[in-house]
Amino acid sequence: MPFASINGIELYYEVHGQGPALVFAHGGGGSHLSWWQQVPAFSDSFSVITFDHRSFGLSRDVPDGPGPTAFVQDLVALLDHLEVEKAVLAGQSMGGWTVCGFAAAHPQRTNGLILCDTLGGIETDQTAQAQAGIRERSRGSLAELLKNAYSPTFPQREPVLTFLYQQIVALNMHVAPNLGTALFSLKADPRPIVAHRIPTLLIVGEEDILTPPPAMQSVVAQLPHARFITVPGCGHSVYFERADEFNRLVGGFLREQVSA
Repeated sequence: MPFASINGIELYYEVHGQGPALVFAHGGGGSHLSWWQQVPAFSDSFSVITFDHRSFGLSRDVPDGPGPTAFVQDLVALLDHLEVEKAVLAGQSMGGWTVCGFAAAHPQRTNGLILCDTLGGIETDQTAQAQAGIRERSRGSLAELLKNAYSPTFPQREPVLTFLYQQIVALNMHVAPNLGTALFSLKADPRPIVAHRIPTLLIVGEEDILTPPPAMQSVVAQLPHARFITVPGCGHSVYFERADEFNRLVGGFLREQVSA
């Protein structure tokens, strides 16, 4: 299995296909496995890179390690390890902090930015309110928070996919208990993303409780060149709940906005 020895840890990653680099960064309920519906859809045209953030999936953090504060540098080191100079970056929920932070710090290495049901560390009054709501819903427990990871009607409509989602979540056995606090302390400066006119797409589920559409729309005010799309019948995990629609939107964005 491929591991990159970076920043004092062994980071698990996979690369599928050939072409321009397309990175998918998973959320707090996921791992590289979360993108099983995206990898086949994009690996014909891209080198699709998936990975496990430290403390998730097959990646481990060091004892009392930096956790989310190292996510951006881990991605930098992973792309260096793979000799990838530039990539399109897609992040869902927690992964949005990783890719948005990367794009803000390294705009010259970012071919495009896709933020999915995530605030990405960009500060507005509405994102601050959403983060307060997340803290209230979590009650200090990631498991409690992940009960809101998809539309309330998703388990009835898609019991098989719901079971698969829960099984993927169950593989994350080493997540730090202070994940949310550490993550929300990280801020992304949108100005380099705007200054470099990085093509940007924001996607949110209409029924997303954790990242309400108005909160994500407030992020668009900080990224005035970005495209914003709300997907009906979805909660916090559009990529998982309605993968065909998600892939269609991302595929169209890549064809129209992102040069190889």
